Amino acid sequence: MMKLNAKPVNFKMGEYISNGYNFLKSNFGDIFVAFLLCFVMSIIPFCGLLAIGNFYRYCRGLRRGEKVSSGDIFNFDNFMPYFIMQLILIGGLLLIYIPMIIFIPIMANGDNLSAGFGILYMVYMLFVYVAIIVVLIKAFYMTALISLGGITDVKTAWNMSVTMGKGNGLNMFLFILVVAILGYLGILACGIGLLLTIPFVYTAQYFALEDGMQQIEYDEIKEIGSKNEF
Repeated sequence: MMKLNAKPVNFKMGEYISNGYNFLKSNFGDIFVAFLLCFVMSIIPFCGLLAIGNFYRYCRGLRRGEKVSSGDIFNFDNFMPYFIMQLILIGGLLLIYIPMIIFIPIMANGDNLSAGFGILYMVYMLFVYVAIIVVLIKAFYMTALISLGGITDVKTAWNMSVTMGKGNGLNMFLFILVVAILGYLGILACGIGLLLTIPFVYTAQYFALEDGMQQIEYDEIKEIGSKNEF
């Protein structure tokens, strides 16, 4: 029986990017179709994160040689954890952006803006960006814990994700930044570039999440066996 023991993981950014590229190159047709279905499902309200989680699970099955179907993207087994997670995220964003209710009317009357207000607004926007980045890093492993690890309690998934990411904040930020830039380059290139880079972003993320899950996963039967040897 497999169990999860949350602990800080060894984050290997270069390996994830390399493995993601090779995996995509070897299975481009299958992954591309699954990615398109993931995009379609993301259009459904509150199903964006669920679609991504299902895509990661599809990649795991494909990588293991299991019989998987791109239609597995439309699996709603984990809908509630992701629904609750998105409600919390929306509530948090609304809370962060409440000061905008004050800023917008003042900014509308731009003639009377003072230098002090401009500085205050810049500090506020900096806080918003930092808060979003911090949340993204701390919640990095939540989709994997829900879809790959079977964790259905959002609070538990959050706490485990925070633990797994300890000491890796900078590396995780650089990884998110690099894959985001690669995805953005695809948007700039349009057409073929977009079709190649966006699926790559998802496969690279999958390998980062899968490796994290493997590092916190242990076999209880093997654990008992190893103890009996001593």
